[in-house]
Amino acid sequence: MKENTTASSVLPVAPTRGRLRPLGLGEVRISGGFWARRRHVNATATLDHCRDWEERVGWTGNFKAAVEGRIQHDRRGREFADSDVYKLLEAMAWERGHPADPALEDTIAAAQEPDGYLNTAYGRPGQQPRYSDLEWGHELYCYGHLIQAGVAQARARGEAELAKTARRAADHVCAMFGKGGIESVCGHPVIETALVELARLTGEQRYLDQAALFIARRGQGTLADGEFGRAYYQDDIPVRDATVLRGHAVRALYLASGAVDVAVENGDEELLAAVVRQWESTVARRTYLTGGMGSHHRDESFGDDFVLPPDRAYSETCAGVASVMLSWRLLLATGEPRFADLAERTLFNVVAASPSEDGRSFFYANTLHRRRRGTVPPPDTDSPRAESSLRAPWFAVSCCPTNVARTLAVLPAYLATTDGSGIQLHQYADAEITTGGIALRVITDYPYDGRVTIRIDRAPAHPWTLSLRVPAWAQGTETWLTAPDGSRRAVAPGTAEVTRVFRPGDEVRLELPVLARWLTPDPRIDAIRGTVAVQRGPLVYCAESTDLPGEQEVDAIRVDPSAAPEDGEDGSVAVAGEITAQPDAPWPYHPLDGARATGGDPTRIVLVPYHSWANRGPSTMRVWLPTLD
Repeated sequence: MKENTTASSVLPVAPTRGRLRPLGLGEVRISGGFWARRRHVNATATLDHCRDWEERVGWTGNFKAAVEGRIQHDRRGREFADSDVYKLLEAMAWERGHPADPALEDTIAAAQEPDGYLNTAYGRPGQQPRYSDLEWGHELYCYGHLIQAGVAQARARGEAELAKTARRAADHVCAMFGKGGIESVCGHPVIETALVELARLTGEQRYLDQAALFIARRGQGTLADGEFGRAYYQDDIPVRDATVLRGHAVRALYLASGAVDVAVENGDEELLAAVVRQWESTVARRTYLTGGMGSHHRDESFGDDFVLPPDRAYSETCAGVASVMLSWRLLLATGEPRFADLAERTLFNVVAASPSEDGRSFFYANTLHRRRRGTVPPPDTDSPRAESSLRAPWFAVSCCPTNVARTLAVLPAYLATTDGSGIQLHQYADAEITTGGIALRVITDYPYDGRVTIRIDRAPAHPWTLSLRVPAWAQGTETWLTAPDGSRRAVAPGTAEVTRVFRPGDEVRLELPVLARWLTPDPRIDAIRGTVAVQRGPLVYCAESTDLPGEQEVDAIRVDPSAAPEDGEDGSVAVAGEITAQPDAPWPYHPLDGARATGGDPTRIVLVPYHSWANRGPSTMRVWLPTLD
């Protein structure tokens, strides 16, 4: 395995082709503001929290039990528990200030079979045979996260035991599932992205070929038709023929990410166009206002077009992470800012919503309407239910905490890119960027303030272009760009550029209209017809019972969208409305002209950023607010 830990190589996605080149973790440093605070909590609290819980529930101990021959009786956790250990190791590798865990890595390596097979749930005496349940066994899925952790280690810290273990596992996969081998796929995609990234790291073509083979096999009906149908694991329609993302949301988004990786490396424009088409349809018809995806609890899947009930939003945190992964890959491949728009929305309103302020409890599912006040989960017990009413410290299936941890660890790599013409800024945060003879600082209090200043500290003596994304949410308002010479011009959503010979001390200023605005839903979304929501910049807002007088609940709120929302203190927003008492009746349906509620007193209703809800104790909450009759 190649060992390359230069600043430009320390990144989670490193395509060899594409419109844009990502900047590595050594080239971008988030220095303050919204994301710096969350990354600090992630590094100082969340990583240790996850490690402690994985030890407590026995998931890390599974590898030692396998080595010592106790696994048949002592294994703990679901069949895919290995994958969450690997995701934590990946997060620790990217987080340079966090120590590695060589003892655990050595134990994992010792549990690997001589032919490269590695799984604590299958293949040993007393367990089911290897690859006997490709639909639900998750063996290849676990390899995917192992390989991603190994790639992270090799790029961020240099090759060590985990990276070698991952390479042996990948060789085993190619031997077992290559041409002439097992002609099937895993019920849960992720091996595809991992193999492509390993190919990028090592230069070994066979890993890319195997990923392409898995993509080509998907949708050919090689998996059994189960309870939720083959669409659940995207084995019903070939990737090239699908028109929308469907089935289990995380699986669909991981698969699409792998397809983009394969398409980019192979120059397969047809495959790339197919994924873009699926992304477009999904965003237009199957995505929540927050960026969340997945409206079915039973199978954690996408619903049909416009089936987006707020109170039944599953919107799994892992689906949010996977959506960011897909959008980032599409942005790198095409250079189109719309993909960064969705990534921003999802980062602020799904990924940031999952962890508590102290980084030690999490939402697995992210509802947009909580009808009943939640109950505080025990601090020392894992939650058996994904849709916990408040953030829980751990889950029986805890894919989301480790997914959040690894995402926040690599977040600086999602901020900026470069190409032959200059530097492109896609996400805004206080940051320092140094690459290719250019050094600049981004100064902003985004997302609470729309002023973004880019100060040049070092630049070459020839013209280059600084490109800034103007978010789609700014449509219909005034956005201004000021160049170093003082000239000021209006810019529209998309990309704003300044091309010149920059000198140290030059500043470019972008003024984004971060103002609270009412939004109305597409009338085809039946569940929220007759309601409105508030968005301020990229942040979606919600009403929380904590801010209502007395013991009122959010379902008593009616708002007046004819009055503009007003910015409040500490990032809150105030809107005009009423808190209206609902009368009890023996029958909940009334004639159109019948009385349905007593009139409430006009009042100001405080809304808070959705990502912050439920940090102040049990509450009811809603994003989409009914209007006054």
